[in-house]
Amino acid sequence: MIDITPYLRTTRIAYFSMEIGIRPEMHTYSGGLGILAGDAARTAADLGLPMVFVTLASRSGYLRQEIDAQGTQIDHPDPWNPEDYTQGLGVMVAVEIEGRTVWIRPWLYELKSPLERHVPIVLLDTNLKENDPQDRTITDRLYGGDKCERIRQEIVLGIGGERLLRALGYTIETYHLNEGHAAFLALSLLLRRRREGRHAKQAHEIEWVREQCVFTTHTPIEAGHDRFEYDDVRRILGEVIALTELKELAGADCLNMTHLALNLSSYVNGVAQRHAETAQNMFPGYRVRAITNGAHVPTWMHAAIAAVVQDHLPHWAREPVSLFKVDDVSAEALWSAHQQAKAELIAEIKQTTGVEMRLDVPLLGFARRMTGYKRPDLLFHDLAQLREINARYPLQIVMAGKAHPHDREGKALIQAIHTDMHEVKPVVAAFLPNYDMRVAAKLVAGADVWLNTPLPPLEASGTSGMKAAFNGVLNFSVLDGWWVEGWDEGVTGWAIGKDGGPADAAAVAAELYSKLESIILPLYFTDRARWTWMMKQAIGKIGSVFNSQRMMRRYTTEAYVRHS
Repeated sequence: MIDITPYLRTTRIAYFSMEIGIRPEMHTYSGGLGILAGDAARTAADLGLPMVFVTLASRSGYLRQEIDAQGTQIDHPDPWNPEDYTQGLGVMVAVEIEGRTVWIRPWLYELKSPLERHVPIVLLDTNLKENDPQDRTITDRLYGGDKCERIRQEIVLGIGGERLLRALGYTIETYHLNEGHAAFLALSLLLRRRREGRHAKQAHEIEWVREQCVFTTHTPIEAGHDRFEYDDVRRILGEVIALTELKELAGADCLNMTHLALNLSSYVNGVAQRHAETAQNMFPGYRVRAITNGAHVPTWMHAAIAAVVQDHLPHWAREPVSLFKVDDVSAEALWSAHQQAKAELIAEIKQTTGVEMRLDVPLLGFARRMTGYKRPDLLFHDLAQLREINARYPLQIVMAGKAHPHDREGKALIQAIHTDMHEVKPVVAAFLPNYDMRVAAKLVAGADVWLNTPLPPLEASGTSGMKAAFNGVLNFSVLDGWWVEGWDEGVTGWAIGKDGGPADAAAVAAELYSKLESIILPLYFTDRARWTWMMKQAIGKIGSVFNSQRMMRRYTTEAYVRHS
């Protein structure tokens, strides 16, 4: 059995997230929220931060996406076996769910940094013979089931996870709630304070909890905030706290997990400057700070690009800020490395979809969760115009993304995109199924232009564009999320429309087509020197700033240090 004693002596910060993207084979993530958590863990290991990460085991994953001949998304379980990658810990804890005792077993994954440091990731699992059969599957499917099942999952994560860390012997001073899914953790702290017999006033008890909790909100979409009926909560969680007090903390009409986290955290932040402004408007009366997301450069920079950078900047992986000196890199070497990454993506497209693409034609990439406000179909707004542009300047399109199993609009968009890709010929286009960490790594390295077209201000951050920039891929995006901060027109990429300009699809599509035809595609075909110069600007100006090392240092000094 693994000895966790070294972690117990040093760990003081616990990061709770419903999902974490640890590695492609471990299906414990669905998209950006989980990938961000994984990059936070990788960076915590790099920096030697005193952290432990807690998530659900999600043995059946999120979903394995199949696309049929009509472009219909077919959802399949995406199972993995924790025994193959993690080690069991000899402790179990119990929570009460619907009056039943539900036991939780922890699995430990030691995330190892190339810098020879480790951080522990604890995965919570209810698949135990001691549990009622209906409770064994609580931690089975990430975001699976109905709202009642979501309540059960979030009880396991927040209450079970907090109890488990104590049972393992951790002494935690700061709890980081990554999105509202973990808000029951703060409630668990409050209940523990009361069980321990401290007869403080209610206001003092709440302040004691708030001083330990940091809350990061990730979505400006109302539907993205978990809301549960109080009747369901009390039936599943039990009457652990007076209903009147719970309503004061979590909302009068229903239990809003975001409001519960807001009221029980003393530090709250959004994930980009623009997102923090949007969140502040959504939650008046709370102070919402901004810590812009970052991505883990060593994970997302293609090996060929990294080798070119390494020759000139040997400490870039440890200190990504040094990437601002990337101007010294050979333009020809950088272009050659990019073409290698592009060739690998083209081979992936051919093998997976049968679509053949060319190395000498610019490739536009788009990969996001497929849902309405991301507007993944905007590129196909006018197929005739897209064909006309292609006649002058050939282009290729590759897209990827999953729709949530219950998102009918998202699934309809995938079908519509497949129809558009067929009808827009002779433009060459392909849709890569089952978007995951492995596919994402190929996309962000192999595209020439990274397209992003969300409806402002509904983009929280958008770290895929950062990852593309690490590889010299140029962003072409609506001004929202992180791109408001990273955009330098004609230097790091291009904007679609103006900041605060019209958001209707026709106007945005017209701007997209105009800039593609008059600026981006001509530049690619006629001015290689300028294009490779921009590639270096993207790596230098974006990679040196929008990295997870900077992000985690800011969390440490601005959020965690207050409690350490």
